[in-house]
Amino acid sequence: MTRIVAIPVKPFDVAKERLSSILSPSQREKLSVELARRTALAAIAAGASPLILSADDAVTKWAAAQGYDVLLDEGSSLNEAAHSATLFANNEPWILCHADLPLLRGDDVAHALDLMAVGTWVVAPSSDGGTSLIGGVGDFDFAFGPGSFHRHLARLACRPVRVLTSVGTLLDLDTAGDFRAAAAHPRGRWLNDATPIPSGP
Repeated sequence: MTRIVAIPVKPFDVAKERLSSILSPSQREKLSVELARRTALAAIAAGASPLILSADDAVTKWAAAQGYDVLLDEGSSLNEAAHSATLFANNEPWILCHADLPLLRGDDVAHALDLMAVGTWVVAPSSDGGTSLIGGVGDFDFAFGPGSFHRHLARLACRPVRVLTSVGTLLDLDTAGDFRAAAAHPRGRWLNDATPIPSGP
């Protein structure tokens, strides 16, 4: 059985602009690469194959150099790119997992895959009400955007579903406060080494 974890990745040189108050452009680019790398490694640790979703040349070249499958989204919306990933899965289990989860580990992904192995769909909320991870088998009508978790949960009402809440999937990295909270957690200590920032509010 082939299990894929589709990972949408924004262009490294423009990602994480909301962290510009604490990180320089080069630090944000370095952070974006490392987040994508760690997310892909979490998928591999869980026994799945990473599938990088991107329309950016630098991202696709990076992914190809790592030996990861790449699906060009050609500038489409995240919902369309996610739908393409389900088609790529060809009726095998798939997960859509965002690449801005600094506390994510392989066991978070493995837990989701274990539930899916018995026919359960999985969905994980982020702390801001979004959807950090969603998975199942077959087609799905994605509804990403602000507050997407409740929309996704409603669209899974007629399917067996488990809501996943773990530190690895709850905290996505959007703001300076998110960064400091993640860096203070044992799972997030790598952030201090990768992109050290000055102390402060």
